[in-house]
Amino acid sequence: MKNILTFLSFLFLPFLLQAQIYNDYIGTGHNDGVIVSSSSGDTDNDQTVNGAGHGRDLAGASRFMSQATLGATLEDLLEVDDMGYEAWLENQFNLPATSYVETMEPMDSFIYEVYLQIGGDPDEYYASAQHFRLAWSHISQTAPDVLRHRIALALSEIFVISTDSDLFQRGYGVGSYYDVLSENAFGNYKDLLMDISLHPTMGFYLSHFNNPRSNPIANVHPDENYAREIMQLFSIGLYELNNDGSRQLDANGDYIPTYDNDDIKELAKVFTGLGMTDWYLEDIPDAPFFGAPFYFIDPTIPMSMFEPFHEPGVKTILGDFTIPAGQTGMEDIEMAVDHLFNHQNVGPFISDLLIKRLVKSNPTPEYIDRVASVFNNSNGVRGDLKAVVKAILLDEEARDCDWINHWSNGRLKEPIQRYTQYVKGLRAEAAAPWFWHQGFVFEVLTDQFAMSAPTVFNFFSPTYQANGDFANENLVGPEFQIFNSSTAIGYFNYLYYMTVIDFNNEVPEESLNAVGLLEDFKAELVIPDLQALNTNPEAIVDYLDMVLVHGNMSDETRQAIIDSCEPLQDFPEYLLKMALYLTMVSPDFNIMK
Repeated sequence: MKNILTFLSFLFLPFLLQAQIYNDYIGTGHNDGVIVSSSSGDTDNDQTVNGAGHGRDLAGASRFMSQATLGATLEDLLEVDDMGYEAWLENQFNLPATSYVETMEPMDSFIYEVYLQIGGDPDEYYASAQHFRLAWSHISQTAPDVLRHRIALALSEIFVISTDSDLFQRGYGVGSYYDVLSENAFGNYKDLLMDISLHPTMGFYLSHFNNPRSNPIANVHPDENYAREIMQLFSIGLYELNNDGSRQLDANGDYIPTYDNDDIKELAKVFTGLGMTDWYLEDIPDAPFFGAPFYFIDPTIPMSMFEPFHEPGVKTILGDFTIPAGQTGMEDIEMAVDHLFNHQNVGPFISDLLIKRLVKSNPTPEYIDRVASVFNNSNGVRGDLKAVVKAILLDEEARDCDWINHWSNGRLKEPIQRYTQYVKGLRAEAAAPWFWHQGFVFEVLTDQFAMSAPTVFNFFSPTYQANGDFANENLVGPEFQIFNSSTAIGYFNYLYYMTVIDFNNEVPEESLNAVGLLEDFKAELVIPDLQALNTNPEAIVDYLDMVLVHGNMSDETRQAIIDSCEPLQDFPEYLLKMALYLTMVSPDFNIMK
Protein backbone atom coordinates (compact mmCIF):
# COMPACT_ATOMS: atom_id res chain seq x y z
CA MET A 1 0.00 0.00 0.00
CA LYS A 2 2.82 2.38 0.88
CA ASN A 3 4.46 1.76 -2.51
CA ILE A 4 1.21 2.47 -4.36
CA LEU A 5 0.70 5.74 -2.46
CA THR A 6 4.27 6.80 -3.17
CA PHE A 7 3.81 6.10 -6.87
CA LEU A 8 0.52 8.03 -6.95
CA SER A 9 2.17 10.94 -5.19
CA PHE A 10 4.74 10.98 -8.00
CA LEU A 11 2.00 11.29 -10.60
CA PHE A 12 0.11 14.12 -8.91
CA LEU A 13 2.76 16.10 -7.02
CA PRO A 14 3.80 18.13 -10.10
CA PHE A 15 0.36 19.67 -10.25
CA LEU A 16 0.09 20.18 -6.47
CA LEU A 17 3.47 21.88 -6.38
CA GLN A 18 3.05 24.31 -9.26
CA ALA A 19 1.74 27.13 -7.08
CA GLN A 20 4.56 26.60 -4.59
CA ILE A 21 7.26 26.59 -7.24
CA TYR A 22 6.02 29.58 -9.20
CA ASN A 23 5.20 31.77 -6.20
CA ASP A 24 5.73 34.90 -8.35
CA TYR A 25 9.44 34.11 -8.57
CA ILE A 26 11.37 35.04 -11.71
CA GLY A 27 14.86 33.80 -10.88
CA THR A 28 17.53 35.39 -8.69
CA GLY A 29 20.58 34.22 -10.57
CA HIS A 30 22.50 32.88 -7.58
CA ASN A 31 23.61 29.33 -6.99
CA ASP A 32 23.99 29.18 -3.23
CA GLY A 33 24.18 25.68 -1.87
CA VAL A 34 25.56 24.08 -5.05
CA ILE A 35 27.95 21.62 -3.48
CA VAL A 36 27.56 18.58 -5.71
CA SER A 37 30.51 16.29 -6.31
CA SER A 38 31.03 14.29 -9.47
CA SER A 39 28.75 11.51 -10.60
CA SER A 40 31.57 9.10 -9.93
CA GLY A 41 31.60 10.06 -6.26
CA ASP A 42 35.18 11.37 -6.52
CA THR A 43 35.15 14.92 -5.13
CA ASP A 44 38.52 15.65 -6.76
CA ASN A 45 37.33 14.67 -10.21
CA ASP A 46 37.16 17.34 -12.93
CA GLN A 47 33.56 16.27 -13.52
CA THR A 48 32.57 18.08 -10.34
CA VAL A 49 29.39 19.88 -11.24
CA ASN A 50 30.15 23.20 -9.58
CA GLY A 51 33.87 23.01 -10.36
CA ALA A 52 34.82 23.68 -6.76
CA GLY A 53 38.54 23.46 -6.14
CA HIS A 54 39.46 23.49 -9.83
CA GLY A 55 39.15 27.17 -10.66
CA ARG A 56 36.19 26.39 -12.90
CA ASP A 57 33.17 28.55 -13.57
CA LEU A 58 30.73 26.02 -14.95
CA ALA A 59 27.76 28.21 -14.07
CA GLY A 60 29.28 30.96 -16.22
CA ALA A 61 30.01 28.46 -18.98
CA SER A 62 26.43 27.19 -18.80
CA ARG A 63 25.03 30.72 -19.07
CA PHE A 64 27.28 31.41 -22.05
CA MET A 65 26.22 28.23 -23.81
CA SER A 66 22.54 28.97 -23.15
CA GLN A 67 23.01 32.15 -25.21
CA ALA A 68 25.34 30.73 -27.87
CA THR A 69 23.75 27.32 -28.52
CA LEU A 70 20.46 25.46 -28.41
CA GLY A 71 21.68 23.17 -25.65
CA ALA A 72 24.85 21.86 -24.08
CA THR A 73 25.91 18.79 -22.10
CA LEU A 74 28.11 18.85 -19.02
CA GLU A 75 31.00 17.80 -21.27
CA ASP A 76 30.34 20.82 -23.47
CA LEU A 77 30.47 23.08 -20.43
CA LEU A 78 33.79 21.63 -19.37
CA GLU A 79 35.17 22.10 -22.88
CA VAL A 80 34.17 25.76 -23.20
CA ASP A 81 35.43 26.44 -19.68
CA ASP A 82 38.80 24.92 -20.63
CA MET A 83 39.03 26.76 -23.96
CA GLY A 84 37.72 30.13 -22.85
CA TYR A 85 34.79 31.87 -24.50
CA GLU A 86 36.70 33.78 -27.15
CA ALA A 87 38.70 30.73 -28.28
CA TRP A 88 35.50 28.68 -28.39
CA LEU A 89 33.85 31.32 -30.56
CA GLU A 90 36.77 31.40 -32.96
CA ASN A 91 36.66 27.62 -33.25
CA GLN A 92 32.94 27.77 -34.03
CA PHE A 93 33.45 30.54 -36.60
CA ASN A 94 35.86 28.28 -38.48
CA LEU A 95 33.56 25.24 -38.67
CA PRO A 96 31.88 24.69 -42.05
CA ALA A 97 28.13 25.14 -42.24
CA THR A 98 26.04 21.99 -41.99
CA SER A 99 23.70 22.00 -45.00
CA TYR A 100 19.99 21.54 -44.42
CA VAL A 101 19.35 20.62 -48.06
CA GLU A 102 22.12 18.01 -48.01
CA THR A 103 20.80 16.63 -44.72
CA MET A 104 17.30 16.41 -46.18
CA GLU A 105 18.33 14.47 -49.30
CA PRO A 106 19.05 11.04 -47.72
CA MET A 107 16.13 11.55 -45.35
CA ASP A 108 13.90 12.23 -48.34
CA SER A 109 15.05 9.05 -50.09
CA PHE A 110 14.37 7.01 -46.97
CA ILE A 111 10.93 8.57 -46.42
CA TYR A 112 10.04 7.95 -50.05
CA GLU A 113 10.94 4.26 -49.78
CA VAL A 114 8.85 3.91 -46.60
CA TYR A 115 6.02 5.78 -48.34
CA LEU A 116 6.08 3.28 -51.22
CA GLN A 117 6.27 0.30 -48.86
CA ILE A 118 3.08 1.35 -47.11
CA GLY A 119 1.27 1.73 -50.44
CA GLY A 120 1.69 5.43 -51.13
CA ASP A 121 1.06 6.85 -54.60
CA PRO A 122 4.41 8.03 -56.04
CA ASP A 123 2.61 10.69 -58.08
CA GLU A 124 1.33 12.30 -54.91
CA TYR A 125 4.64 12.31 -53.02
CA TYR A 126 6.50 15.55 -52.34
CA ALA A 127 9.15 16.77 -49.90
CA SER A 128 7.20 18.92 -47.46
CA ALA A 129 7.85 20.99 -44.38
CA GLN A 130 7.99 17.69 -42.50
CA HIS A 131 11.28 16.90 -44.25
CA PHE A 132 12.74 20.26 -43.24
CA ARG A 133 11.57 19.84 -39.66
CA LEU A 134 13.20 16.43 -39.40
CA ALA A 135 16.45 17.82 -40.80
CA TRP A 136 16.29 20.82 -38.46
CA SER A 137 15.81 18.61 -35.43
CA HIS A 138 18.62 16.29 -36.47
CA ILE A 139 21.06 19.15 -37.04
CA SER A 140 20.09 20.87 -33.78
CA GLN A 141 21.02 17.73 -31.87
CA THR A 142 24.03 16.44 -33.79
CA ALA A 143 25.83 19.10 -35.85
CA PRO A 144 29.14 20.46 -34.53
CA ASP A 145 28.51 24.05 -35.74
CA VAL A 146 26.23 24.77 -32.80
CA LEU A 147 26.80 28.53 -32.75
CA ARG A 148 25.92 28.87 -36.42
CA HIS A 149 22.70 26.93 -35.86
CA ARG A 150 21.79 29.21 -32.94
CA ILE A 151 22.39 32.35 -35.01
CA ALA A 152 20.47 30.90 -37.97
CA LEU A 153 17.44 30.41 -35.72
CA ALA A 154 17.72 34.02 -34.54
CA LEU A 155 17.98 35.24 -38.13
CA SER A 156 15.01 33.10 -39.16
CA GLU A 157 12.91 35.08 -36.67
CA ILE A 158 14.01 38.38 -38.23
CA PHE A 159 14.06 37.53 -41.95
CA VAL A 160 10.86 35.52 -41.77
CA ILE A 161 9.40 33.10 -44.25
CA SER A 162 7.04 30.44 -42.95
CA THR A 163 5.76 26.97 -43.65
CA ASP A 164 2.47 28.23 -42.29
CA SER A 165 1.68 29.04 -45.93
CA ASP A 166 1.81 27.29 -49.28
CA LEU A 167 5.55 26.91 -48.65
CA PHE A 168 4.57 23.89 -46.53
CA GLN A 169 4.70 21.91 -49.75
CA ARG A 170 8.22 23.09 -50.67
CA GLY A 171 10.48 21.50 -48.08
CA TYR A 172 13.65 21.87 -50.15
CA GLY A 173 12.91 25.54 -50.73
CA VAL A 174 12.60 26.11 -47.00
CA GLY A 175 15.77 24.11 -46.35
CA SER A 176 17.62 26.10 -48.99
CA TYR A 177 16.47 29.38 -47.42
CA TYR A 178 17.66 28.19 -44.01
CA ASP A 179 21.00 27.34 -45.62
CA VAL A 180 21.23 30.97 -46.76
CA LEU A 181 20.70 32.12 -43.18
CA SER A 182 23.18 29.59 -41.84
CA GLU A 183 25.87 30.29 -44.43
CA ASN A 184 25.58 34.05 -43.90
CA ALA A 185 25.41 33.88 -40.10
CA PHE A 186 29.08 34.88 -39.81
CA GLY A 187 29.30 36.76 -43.09
CA ASN A 188 28.35 40.27 -44.06
CA TYR A 189 24.89 41.67 -43.47
CA LYS A 190 24.76 43.21 -46.94
CA ASP A 191 25.33 39.80 -48.56
CA LEU A 192 22.64 38.31 -46.33
CA LEU A 193 20.15 41.03 -47.31
CA MET A 194 20.92 40.52 -50.99
CA ASP A 195 20.69 36.73 -50.78
CA ILE A 196 17.32 36.68 -49.01
CA SER A 197 15.97 39.26 -51.48
CA LEU A 198 16.78 36.92 -54.37
CA HIS A 199 15.71 33.66 -52.77
CA PRO A 200 12.59 32.26 -54.47
CA THR A 201 10.89 31.27 -51.22
CA MET A 202 11.14 34.85 -49.96
CA GLY A 203 9.97 36.03 -53.39
CA PHE A 204 6.96 33.75 -53.10
CA TYR A 205 6.23 34.52 -49.44
CA LEU A 206 6.40 38.32 -49.84
CA SER A 207 5.20 38.30 -53.47
CA HIS A 208 8.03 39.87 -55.45
CA PHE A 209 8.45 36.60 -57.37
CA ASN A 210 6.96 37.26 -60.85
CA ASN A 211 6.42 40.90 -59.84
CA PRO A 212 5.84 42.78 -63.14
CA ARG A 213 6.49 46.35 -64.20
CA SER A 214 3.67 48.91 -64.31
CA ASN A 215 0.98 48.67 -66.95
CA PRO A 216 -1.45 51.54 -66.27
CA ILE A 217 -3.78 50.55 -69.09
CA ALA A 218 -4.29 47.12 -67.51
CA ASN A 219 -4.23 48.67 -64.00
CA VAL A 220 -1.14 46.62 -63.12
CA HIS A 221 1.25 48.05 -60.53
CA PRO A 222 4.34 46.56 -58.85
CA ASP A 223 3.58 44.59 -55.70
CA GLU A 224 4.66 46.63 -52.67
CA ASN A 225 4.85 43.84 -50.10
CA TYR A 226 8.57 43.13 -50.13
CA ALA A 227 9.51 46.79 -50.56
CA ARG A 228 7.71 47.55 -47.31
CA GLU A 229 9.07 44.63 -45.30
CA ILE A 230 12.69 44.94 -46.38
CA MET A 231 12.63 48.39 -44.83
CA GLN A 232 10.33 47.88 -41.84
CA LEU A 233 11.51 44.44 -40.70
CA PHE A 234 14.84 43.61 -42.35
CA SER A 235 16.90 46.80 -42.24
CA ILE A 236 15.89 50.28 -41.04
CA GLY A 237 12.66 49.98 -39.06
CA LEU A 238 9.89 52.53 -38.80
CA TYR A 239 11.67 55.47 -37.13
CA GLU A 240 15.04 57.18 -37.33
CA LEU A 241 17.31 55.86 -34.57
CA ASN A 242 20.31 57.00 -32.62
CA ASN A 243 23.17 54.54 -32.42
CA ASP A 244 21.97 53.36 -29.01
CA GLY A 245 18.59 52.34 -30.44
CA SER A 246 16.64 55.29 -29.06
CA ARG A 247 14.35 57.14 -31.46
CA GLN A 248 15.30 60.54 -32.83
CA LEU A 249 12.89 63.45 -32.40
CA ASP A 250 12.04 66.33 -34.70
CA ALA A 251 11.67 69.97 -33.64
CA ASN A 252 8.17 69.23 -32.33
CA GLY A 253 9.32 66.29 -30.24
CA ASP A 254 7.77 63.71 -32.59
CA TYR A 255 9.38 60.53 -33.89
CA ILE A 256 10.83 60.82 -37.39
CA PRO A 257 9.61 58.15 -39.86
CA THR A 258 12.30 56.44 -41.89
CA TYR A 259 10.14 56.15 -45.02
CA ASP A 260 6.73 57.02 -46.39
CA ASN A 261 4.29 55.56 -48.89
CA ASP A 262 6.11 57.14 -51.84
CA ASP A 263 9.29 55.34 -50.80
CA ILE A 264 7.42 52.04 -50.76
CA LYS A 265 6.02 52.63 -54.24
CA GLU A 266 9.42 53.62 -55.64
CA LEU A 267 11.26 50.71 -54.02
CA ALA A 268 8.58 48.31 -55.28
CA LYS A 269 9.61 49.28 -58.81
CA VAL A 270 13.15 48.09 -58.03
CA PHE A 271 11.94 44.57 -57.17
CA THR A 272 10.23 43.90 -60.48
CA GLY A 273 11.21 41.43 -63.20
CA LEU A 274 12.42 38.67 -60.86
CA GLY A 275 11.49 35.15 -61.89
CA MET A 276 13.06 31.77 -62.49
CA THR A 277 15.06 30.23 -65.32
CA ASP A 278 15.21 26.68 -63.94
CA TRP A 279 12.37 24.18 -63.87
CA TYR A 280 11.89 21.90 -60.90
CA LEU A 281 10.57 19.24 -63.31
CA GLU A 282 13.43 17.77 -65.33
CA ASP A 283 11.27 16.40 -68.14
CA ILE A 284 10.18 19.86 -69.34
CA PRO A 285 12.67 20.84 -72.08
CA ASP A 286 12.06 24.58 -72.42
CA ALA A 287 13.39 27.19 -70.02
CA PRO A 288 10.77 28.79 -67.75
CA PHE A 289 9.19 32.06 -68.77
CA PHE A 290 8.44 35.10 -66.63
CA GLY A 291 5.26 34.25 -64.76
CA ALA A 292 6.03 30.51 -64.55
CA PRO A 293 4.17 29.02 -61.55
CA PHE A 294 6.22 28.75 -58.37
CA TYR A 295 5.41 25.05 -58.04
CA PHE A 296 7.19 24.24 -61.30
CA ILE A 297 10.49 25.96 -60.57
CA ASP A 298 13.53 24.90 -58.55
CA PRO A 299 13.12 26.62 -55.16
CA THR A 300 16.80 26.26 -54.24
CA ILE A 301 18.19 28.48 -57.02
CA PRO A 302 18.22 32.31 -56.71
CA MET A 303 15.75 34.25 -58.81
CA SER A 304 16.87 35.68 -62.16
CA MET A 305 16.07 39.01 -63.79
CA PHE A 306 13.76 39.17 -66.81
CA GLU A 307 14.64 42.62 -68.12
CA PRO A 308 11.47 43.22 -70.22
CA PHE A 309 9.42 42.92 -67.02
CA HIS A 310 11.62 45.19 -64.90
CA GLU A 311 10.36 48.73 -64.30
CA PRO A 312 12.56 51.13 -66.31
CA GLY A 313 13.41 54.69 -65.41
CA VAL A 314 14.57 56.62 -62.37
CA LYS A 315 13.57 55.47 -58.89
CA THR A 316 13.89 57.78 -55.87
CA ILE A 317 13.87 56.21 -52.40
CA LEU A 318 14.26 57.38 -48.81
CA GLY A 319 13.86 61.02 -49.59
CA ASP A 320 16.33 61.97 -52.26
CA PHE A 321 18.42 58.91 -53.09
CA THR A 322 18.23 58.38 -56.84
CA ILE A 323 18.63 55.11 -58.67
CA PRO A 324 19.33 56.26 -62.22
CA ALA A 325 17.64 55.16 -65.41
CA GLY A 326 19.42 52.92 -67.90
CA GLN A 327 20.70 50.29 -65.45
CA THR A 328 19.92 46.59 -65.53
CA GLY A 329 17.37 45.26 -63.10
CA MET A 330 20.02 43.59 -60.96
CA GLU A 331 22.03 46.81 -60.83
CA ASP A 332 18.93 48.58 -59.53
CA ILE A 333 18.48 45.93 -56.81
CA GLU A 334 22.14 45.98 -55.80
CA MET A 335 22.09 49.78 -55.58
CA ALA A 336 18.92 49.80 -53.47
CA VAL A 337 20.19 47.09 -51.11
CA ASP A 338 23.51 48.90 -50.75
CA HIS A 339 21.73 52.13 -49.84
CA LEU A 340 19.61 50.38 -47.22
CA PHE A 341 22.72 48.64 -45.90
CA ASN A 342 24.47 51.96 -45.35
CA HIS A 343 21.55 53.62 -43.57
CA GLN A 344 22.47 54.73 -40.05
CA ASN A 345 19.56 52.78 -38.56
CA VAL A 346 20.75 49.33 -39.61
CA GLY A 347 23.46 48.94 -36.95
CA PRO A 348 21.26 49.68 -33.92
CA PHE A 349 18.15 48.08 -35.46
CA ILE A 350 19.73 44.70 -36.20
CA SER A 351 21.92 44.75 -33.08
CA ASP A 352 18.89 45.26 -30.84
CA LEU A 353 16.99 42.41 -32.52
CA LEU A 354 19.92 39.98 -32.21
CA ILE A 355 20.59 40.88 -28.57
CA LYS A 356 16.94 40.18 -27.80
CA ARG A 357 17.09 36.82 -29.54
CA LEU A 358 20.33 35.72 -27.87
CA VAL A 359 20.80 37.40 -24.51
CA LYS A 360 18.12 39.64 -23.00
CA SER A 361 14.81 41.28 -23.81
CA ASN A 362 15.73 44.73 -22.48
CA PRO A 363 19.32 45.62 -23.39
CA THR A 364 20.51 48.98 -22.12
CA PRO A 365 21.15 51.76 -24.66
CA GLU A 366 24.84 51.40 -23.87
CA TYR A 367 24.79 47.69 -24.82
CA ILE A 368 23.04 48.43 -28.11
CA ASP A 369 25.46 51.27 -28.81
CA ARG A 370 28.51 49.09 -28.25
CA VAL A 371 27.25 46.34 -30.56
CA ALA A 372 25.97 48.79 -33.18
CA SER A 373 29.37 50.47 -33.24
CA VAL A 374 30.91 47.09 -34.07
CA PHE A 375 28.35 46.64 -36.85
CA ASN A 376 29.19 50.09 -38.20
CA ASN A 377 32.93 49.51 -38.21
CA SER A 378 34.84 46.37 -37.33
CA ASN A 379 38.42 46.86 -38.49
CA GLY A 380 37.17 49.00 -41.35
CA VAL A 381 34.34 46.62 -42.35
CA ARG A 382 30.66 47.50 -42.03
CA GLY A 383 28.12 44.76 -41.37
CA ASP A 384 30.52 42.02 -40.20
CA LEU A 385 28.09 39.63 -38.50
CA LYS A 386 30.89 37.52 -37.05
CA ALA A 387 32.15 40.56 -35.17
CA VAL A 388 28.59 41.47 -34.15
CA VAL A 389 27.88 38.00 -32.73
CA LYS A 390 31.15 38.10 -30.83
CA ALA A 391 30.40 41.56 -29.47
CA ILE A 392 26.93 40.48 -28.30
CA LEU A 393 28.07 37.32 -26.52
CA LEU A 394 31.19 38.79 -24.90
CA ASP A 395 29.67 42.10 -23.82
CA GLU A 396 29.71 42.91 -20.12
CA GLU A 397 25.90 42.80 -19.96
CA ALA A 398 25.99 39.22 -21.24
CA ARG A 399 28.91 38.06 -19.13
CA ASP A 400 29.04 40.15 -15.94
CA CYS A 401 27.33 38.28 -13.10
CA ASP A 402 26.33 41.60 -11.53
CA TRP A 403 23.65 41.80 -14.22
CA ILE A 404 22.03 38.50 -13.26
CA ASN A 405 20.05 39.96 -10.36
CA HIS A 406 19.15 43.24 -12.09
CA TRP A 407 15.36 43.66 -12.23
CA SER A 408 15.38 44.34 -15.99
CA ASN A 409 17.64 41.45 -16.92
CA GLY A 410 16.77 38.18 -18.65
CA ARG A 411 14.36 36.82 -21.19
CA LEU A 412 11.73 34.11 -21.37
CA LYS A 413 13.12 31.16 -23.30
CA GLU A 414 11.26 30.42 -26.50
CA PRO A 415 9.42 27.07 -26.41
CA ILE A 416 11.67 25.59 -29.10
CA GLN A 417 14.75 26.55 -27.10
CA ARG A 418 13.35 24.97 -23.95
CA TYR A 419 12.85 21.74 -25.90
CA THR A 420 16.30 21.69 -27.54
CA GLN A 421 18.11 22.57 -24.31
CA TYR A 422 16.37 19.71 -22.54
CA VAL A 423 17.00 17.13 -25.26
CA LYS A 424 20.54 18.24 -26.10
CA GLY A 425 21.60 18.82 -22.50
CA LEU A 426 20.50 15.33 -21.48
CA ARG A 427 21.83 13.70 -24.66
CA ALA A 428 18.87 12.18 -26.47
CA GLU A 429 19.90 9.44 -28.89
CA ALA A 430 18.24 7.03 -31.29
CA ALA A 431 19.40 3.82 -32.96
CA ALA A 432 18.51 5.29 -36.35
CA PRO A 433 20.94 7.34 -38.49
CA TRP A 434 18.97 10.50 -37.71
CA PHE A 435 17.45 12.16 -34.68
CA TRP A 436 13.88 12.81 -35.74
CA HIS A 437 11.35 15.21 -34.30
CA GLN A 438 8.52 16.48 -36.50
CA GLY A 439 7.34 19.02 -33.96
CA PHE A 440 3.72 19.23 -35.14
CA VAL A 441 2.25 18.33 -31.74
CA PHE A 442 4.81 20.57 -30.05
CA GLU A 443 3.79 23.46 -32.29
CA VAL A 444 0.08 22.98 -31.59
CA LEU A 445 0.73 23.00 -27.83
CA THR A 446 3.28 25.84 -27.67
CA ASP A 447 2.60 27.96 -30.78
CA GLN A 448 6.14 27.54 -32.08
CA PHE A 449 8.44 25.46 -34.21
CA ALA A 450 11.29 26.58 -36.46
CA MET A 451 10.13 28.36 -39.66
CA SER A 452 6.42 28.18 -38.85
CA ALA A 453 5.63 31.74 -37.71
CA PRO A 454 2.04 32.81 -38.36
CA THR A 455 3.08 35.99 -40.21
CA VAL A 456 6.16 37.82 -41.49
CA PHE A 457 6.16 39.58 -38.11
CA ASN A 458 7.42 36.37 -36.46
CA PHE A 459 5.89 34.47 -33.54
CA PHE A 460 6.11 37.56 -31.36
CA SER A 461 6.94 41.24 -31.70
CA PRO A 462 10.28 42.53 -30.37
CA THR A 463 8.33 45.35 -28.72
CA TYR A 464 5.59 43.23 -27.11
CA GLN A 465 4.76 44.47 -23.63
CA ALA A 466 2.64 42.38 -21.32
CA ASN A 467 0.26 44.06 -18.90
CA GLY A 468 1.20 44.55 -15.28
CA ASP A 469 4.78 44.86 -14.12
CA PHE A 470 6.15 44.86 -17.68
CA ALA A 471 4.07 47.85 -18.68
CA ASN A 472 4.55 49.61 -15.34
CA GLU A 473 8.32 49.37 -15.68
CA ASN A 474 8.26 50.06 -19.44
CA LEU A 475 9.87 46.70 -20.21
CA VAL A 476 9.28 44.45 -23.19
CA GLY A 477 8.97 40.66 -23.12
CA PRO A 478 8.70 39.43 -26.73
CA GLU A 479 8.32 35.74 -25.98
CA PHE A 480 5.45 36.42 -23.56
CA GLN A 481 3.27 37.16 -26.58
CA ILE A 482 2.91 33.39 -27.12
CA PHE A 483 2.89 32.58 -23.40
CA ASN A 484 -0.71 32.24 -22.26
CA SER A 485 -2.99 29.86 -20.40
CA SER A 486 -3.17 27.53 -23.39
CA THR A 487 0.53 27.37 -24.29
CA ALA A 488 1.63 27.23 -20.65
CA ILE A 489 -0.53 24.17 -20.02
CA GLY A 490 0.43 22.77 -23.43
CA TYR A 491 4.12 23.03 -22.55
CA PHE A 492 3.54 21.37 -19.15
CA ASN A 493 1.59 18.53 -20.73
CA TYR A 494 4.09 17.95 -23.54
CA LEU A 495 6.94 17.92 -21.05
CA TYR A 496 5.07 15.65 -18.66
CA TYR A 497 4.44 13.17 -21.45
CA MET A 498 8.09 13.23 -22.58
CA THR A 499 9.57 13.05 -19.09
CA VAL A 500 7.16 10.97 -17.05
CA ILE A 501 5.30 8.73 -19.46
CA ASP A 502 7.43 7.99 -22.53
CA PHE A 503 10.13 10.11 -24.11
CA ASN A 504 9.01 10.44 -27.72
CA ASN A 505 10.63 12.61 -30.34
CA GLU A 506 7.50 12.86 -32.51
CA VAL A 507 8.44 10.48 -35.28
CA PRO A 508 5.89 9.51 -37.97
CA GLU A 509 4.81 6.52 -35.91
CA GLU A 510 2.21 4.95 -38.21
CA SER A 511 4.53 4.84 -41.21
CA LEU A 512 7.60 3.62 -39.33
CA ASN A 513 5.64 1.04 -37.39
CA ALA A 514 4.24 -0.35 -40.63
CA VAL A 515 7.76 -1.18 -41.83
CA GLY A 516 9.05 -2.32 -38.44
CA LEU A 517 11.37 0.64 -37.79
CA LEU A 518 9.51 2.60 -35.13
CA GLU A 519 11.68 1.57 -32.17
CA ASP A 520 14.87 2.51 -34.00
CA PHE A 521 13.67 6.05 -34.61
CA LYS A 522 12.23 6.72 -31.18
CA ALA A 523 14.94 8.47 -29.21
CA GLU A 524 15.71 8.05 -25.53
CA LEU A 525 17.61 10.19 -23.06
CA VAL A 526 21.15 9.04 -22.33
CA ILE A 527 22.04 10.43 -18.91
CA PRO A 528 24.50 8.12 -17.15
CA ASP A 529 25.72 10.95 -14.91
CA LEU A 530 22.23 11.42 -13.52
CA GLN A 531 21.48 7.73 -13.31
CA ALA A 532 24.57 7.31 -11.13
CA LEU A 533 23.09 9.89 -8.75
CA ASN A 534 19.55 8.54 -8.75
CA THR A 535 19.22 8.00 -5.01
CA ASN A 536 20.57 11.44 -4.10
CA PRO A 537 18.00 14.19 -4.73
CA GLU A 538 20.40 17.00 -3.85
CA ALA A 539 23.04 15.74 -6.26
CA ILE A 540 20.49 15.33 -9.06
CA VAL A 541 19.11 18.83 -8.56
CA ASP A 542 22.62 20.31 -8.55
CA TYR A 543 23.39 18.54 -11.83
CA LEU A 544 20.19 19.79 -13.44
CA ASP A 545 20.83 23.27 -12.09
CA MET A 546 24.20 23.39 -13.81
CA VAL A 547 23.23 21.81 -17.15
CA LEU A 548 19.70 23.17 -17.62
CA VAL A 549 19.29 26.14 -15.27
CA HIS A 550 22.81 27.55 -15.74
CA GLY A 551 23.52 27.78 -12.03
CA ASN A 552 20.57 30.13 -11.48
CA MET A 553 18.24 27.88 -9.48
CA SER A 554 16.88 29.68 -6.44
CA ASP A 555 17.01 28.22 -2.96
CA GLU A 556 13.21 28.10 -2.93
CA THR A 557 12.95 26.08 -6.14
CA ARG A 558 15.85 23.85 -5.23
CA GLN A 559 14.36 22.94 -1.87
CA ALA A 560 10.87 22.40 -3.33
CA ILE A 561 12.25 19.90 -5.85
CA ILE A 562 14.36 18.09 -3.26
CA ASP A 563 11.41 17.84 -0.88
CA SER A 564 9.26 16.43 -3.69
CA CYS A 565 11.89 13.85 -4.62
CA GLU A 566 12.84 12.55 -1.20
CA PRO A 567 9.72 10.34 -0.78
CA LEU A 568 10.68 8.61 -4.03
CA GLN A 569 14.14 7.42 -2.99
CA ASP A 570 12.97 3.81 -3.14
CA PHE A 571 11.92 4.42 -6.75
CA PRO A 572 15.05 5.77 -8.48
CA GLU A 573 13.50 5.98 -11.96
CA TYR A 574 10.55 8.02 -10.71
CA LEU A 575 12.75 10.19 -8.52
CA LEU A 576 14.81 11.18 -11.55
CA LYS A 577 11.73 11.88 -13.65
CA MET A 578 10.21 13.97 -10.88
CA ALA A 579 13.37 16.08 -10.61
CA LEU A 580 13.53 16.52 -14.38
CA TYR A 581 9.91 17.54 -14.72
CA LEU A 582 9.91 20.00 -11.83
CA THR A 583 13.14 21.57 -13.02
CA MET A 584 11.78 22.06 -16.53
CA VAL A 585 8.53 23.69 -15.36
CA SER A 586 10.29 25.96 -12.87
CA PRO A 587 10.62 29.68 -13.65
CA ASP A 588 14.36 29.29 -12.95
CA PHE A 589 14.72 27.21 -16.12
CA ASN A 590 12.21 29.06 -18.25
CA ILE A 591 13.60 32.52 -17.52
CA MET A 592 17.13 32.90 -18.91
CA LYS A 593 19.20 35.16 -16.68
